[in-house]
Amino acid sequence: MCHVIVTCRSMLWTLLSIVAAFGELIAFMSSDWLVGFPRTPDHHHHGSSSSSSSSAAAGEAYRPTLGIYGRCVKLPHLQRGVLCGPYAVHFGEIASGFWQATSIFLAAGILLLCAVAFISVFTVCFQSIMKKSIFNVCGLLQGIAGLFLILGLMLYPAGWGSDKARLYCGAEAAPYRAGLCSMGWAFYTAAGGTALTFLCAVFSAQAEIATSSDKVQEEIEEGKSLICLL
Repeated sequence: MCHVIVTCRSMLWTLLSIVAAFGELIAFMSSDWLVGFPRTPDHHHHGSSSSSSSSAAAGEAYRPTLGIYGRCVKLPHLQRGVLCGPYAVHFGEIASGFWQATSIFLAAGILLLCAVAFISVFTVCFQSIMKKSIFNVCGLLQGIAGLFLILGLMLYPAGWGSDKARLYCGAEAAPYRAGLCSMGWAFYTAAGGTALTFLCAVFSAQAEIATSSDKVQEEIEEGKSLICLL
């Protein structure tokens, strides 16, 4: 018989697990890891003075952004703003070997986090599998995912010396030195998601304790199928 067990700690763990997974996924897909120095779009206008106003508008300074495999740039002929998309169509085209390793570690961590987030939704009804606590198993997976994410984030700055990064950050850019670039929100989101992943791994033990407490067992013995506890 399925006993639906809902506690504050288990629901909070589920919510945080989903937030961590989506936060890391969004950060990985974003192009806002590095924010380049201000520049103007390249001009290809060789015309009359009547086009001077449009050229001035097209030449307004902006700051391009560079992600692990994508970028956002402004083109002179593009009037609707900044164009974002992948610069690397294939894995081998990623700008740096360090960023390729970063992609692998982040993708592995995100895959584990998404699996845990999916499983966590069903923990209200199933608290164990093969006599093992789902919370403990998920906590272990989150700990492993956190290690993958940390490795990815540690390797990422080593790729700042690549030719692609120097186009955005200037000739001063080097491994672990961003040059004229600043860190974008995606990097901080990934770092925050990594910290949250470890928090979830630790908090999974509390979720397991909450769903297997004496109060829960008493209500199960009373024949209740829906158990809600603080």
